[in-house]
Amino acid sequence: MILAILQARLSSSRLPGKVLKPIMGKPMLAYQLERLARCKNIDQLIVATSDHPEDQAIANLCNELNVPCFHGPLEDVLARFYLAAENYQPTHIVRLTGDCPLADPELIDELISYHVQGGYDYSSNCHVHTFPDGLDAEILTYQSLKTIYQQAHTPAEHEHVTYYVHQHKADFNIGLLSRTPSLAHLRWTVDEPADFELVKHIYERLYPLDPNFSTNDILSLIEREPELATLNTHHQRNEGLARSLAKESHS
Repeated sequence: MILAILQARLSSSRLPGKVLKPIMGKPMLAYQLERLARCKNIDQLIVATSDHPEDQAIANLCNELNVPCFHGPLEDVLARFYLAAENYQPTHIVRLTGDCPLADPELIDELISYHVQGGYDYSSNCHVHTFPDGLDAEILTYQSLKTIYQQAHTPAEHEHVTYYVHQHKADFNIGLLSRTPSLAHLRWTVDEPADFELVKHIYERLYPLDPNFSTNDILSLIEREPELATLNTHHQRNEGLARSLAKESHS
């Protein structure tokens, strides 16, 4: 069984409430869930949010959309992720985050096939940076997740679910999916106000024409409006992890 867990919460420091910010009258997260529903290789999709009262709004949206929602610890994201998976006892778990509203279902399906056929413990398309920031996906075996949950001990390892894997590469058979030519210069994640404005513009231009618009449709739009490629690219990739590590080094 392939279980996909999408992590989402409202308490973002840079753009609070971002996952529920409206685009054309619908929460951003609703659009991402709609895109993920097109994945053919995912057997079950759930949202893992926190047990903080404000995140009940995410659970309410999931209820409206008939998507299961799990509540777990706010700060210990690894525990939240593991406990959410434990309910299903899956073979593999796809890890997704609520700041990627342009998620590409075909790419996620490709990553799942790559991972399963290669017999990997963990695979990702985001640790060799060749896809746009915001098309990130990871998949790992349930046994690998259990190992991480049992062995992780640093704050960074508990805040960033798969960070342990990259600190202990020798212990895992790792698959890295990449593309040529690289599109790593593009930023489609939502962490800052400029990120949201870009995504909002993309949805407003493409969604009314085709709700199932693809990555190629986005690239064609950027080709027609090249200023979109640099609207938000002054921000660093993986800023959240960088901040966690900086905090650890000063503690």
